[in-house]
Amino acid sequence: MKITWYGHSCFMLESDGGTLVFDPYSDGSVPGLTLPQLNADMVLCSHGHSDHGGVEKVTLSGRKCSCAIEAIDCFHDEAGGTKRGANIIHAVTAEGKRIVHLGDLGHELDDAQLERIGTPDVLLIPVGGFFTIDAPTAKSIAEKIGARITVPMHYRGEGFGYDVIGTLDEYTSLCSDVVYAPANFFDPDDYSERVTLVLKAAR
Repeated sequence: MKITWYGHSCFMLESDGGTLVFDPYSDGSVPGLTLPQLNADMVLCSHGHSDHGGVEKVTLSGRKCSCAIEAIDCFHDEAGGTKRGANIIHAVTAEGKRIVHLGDLGHELDDAQLERIGTPDVLLIPVGGFFTIDAPTAKSIAEKIGARITVPMHYRGEGFGYDVIGTLDEYTSLCSDVVYAPANFFDPDDYSERVTLVLKAAR
């Protein structure tokens, strides 16, 4: 299995069950980032905003993806969606592993949502705040979920990201298990202990 980060909240999951892309972003939607044209069997978008719903950036193969996919409803804000609308958490099971992408989650999760998420192998979580949960809230949620590998996303880095959202170190400063990956991709099997995994930004 290979999970590749293309910046912002866009990831590609390559597995025996197929290749899928989470939350591709349209050209011009994320400052400092341009998504290459990707090829996959399926696209999963947490919501329709251009920085998460750029389906035109993914060329579909026409093959069926056999990964098991569960959609968990939540909101893009802390006010029941009245500010920014709905958000979908996607939980994908492939090769016996569970990968959960929280999209633009904007609030704490309730017990029912946490139960449906379970304890995944990989958690992809927004940490930048303003449009999503902020670093302290993300840390609280990550602790409750207890994934083996937690990957922060949707933050501001050097030369990329929205000015109004927080930086990576606002989140990593709260963590004692940070590991910096040598690239923008990883295989979950490479990490047997629980880690907060920081991927290199693909520029």
